Amino acid sequence: MYDIIIIGSGPAGLSAAVYASRAELNTLVIEKEYQGTGQIAESERVENYLGLYGESGFDLGEKFREHALSLGARFTDGEVTSISKEEAFYKVSLSDSTDIETKAIIYAAGAKPKRLNIEGENKYSGCGVSYCAICDGAFYKDKIVAVVGGGDTALSDALLLSKTSKLVYVIHRRNELRANKALQTAANQKENIRFILNAVPVEITGDKKVQSVKLLRNNVLEELDVNGVFVAVGTAPESGLLKGIAELDGNGYIVAGEDCVTSAEGIFAAGDVRTKQLRQVITAAADGAVAVHSAENYLLELSR
Repeated sequence: MYDIIIIGSGPAGLSAAVYASRAELNTLVIEKEYQGTGQIAESERVENYLGLYGESGFDLGEKFREHALSLGARFTDGEVTSISKEEAFYKVSLSDSTDIETKAIIYAAGAKPKRLNIEGENKYSGCGVSYCAICDGAFYKDKIVAVVGGGDTALSDALLLSKTSKLVYVIHRRNELRANKALQTAANQKENIRFILNAVPVEITGDKKVQSVKLLRNNVLEELDVNGVFVAVGTAPESGLLKGIAELDGNGYIVAGEDCVTSAEGIFAAGDVRTKQLRQVITAAADGAVAVHSAENYLLELSR
């Protein structure tokens, strides 16, 4: 019987592993990918994590993992298929039919950006295709970029990129944007933001890096020369395992405040999978620490 099982080995899960190890709690981290460190591994360069400027996402994730291992954190790789409440504990079942019992769960499975699912997207991911303008925008100073999407995130990304990029195209499949009016007004006032509406990207092309994006606009094929493509068509939280167990919001994110406490007693949500305003490496790492603190308090009450 474990005190805590941590599901997910991204920054939130690894931070939780560090804090749980320091608290001498009997803890196990379950990671879907062997020695995985989450989406951060896909970032070419991380410039906004305090004190570790300029690290590649892969290297930064490895440092997080090494830190957890150095404190004695235990890992197992496997895919969690179900979580069930068994009286005073939870049973976590894996795809290999293994069942693991635990008093508390820190759920840090993350959220994945929705993809365009077009030719060239996977090939150039990390080499011109990005899903985070805050993370990667600085690499496109004085360059031409495209943002795909028409919601708040897309226009926020476009405004951010417009500060340093030479030209920003906003590509949206509909005739009208979905973003709030304030963002639309701000974007329309930027001379280096141009809107391409009624357009659907169909292919991203290049050599070693992105060089263009092909669009179908009003049934006519067009090609834009760009140095980067930022995909901002939403995110999909990996929260399916908690459906019917903990409260989810309308978009599928686990409802949990800054204390990471969910509606399910003994389950704590950390990182991108929970409801929050900013989904970044640094906030995910903070969640891991907070989730362990909340879990400690729960375990203390449980033992009384």
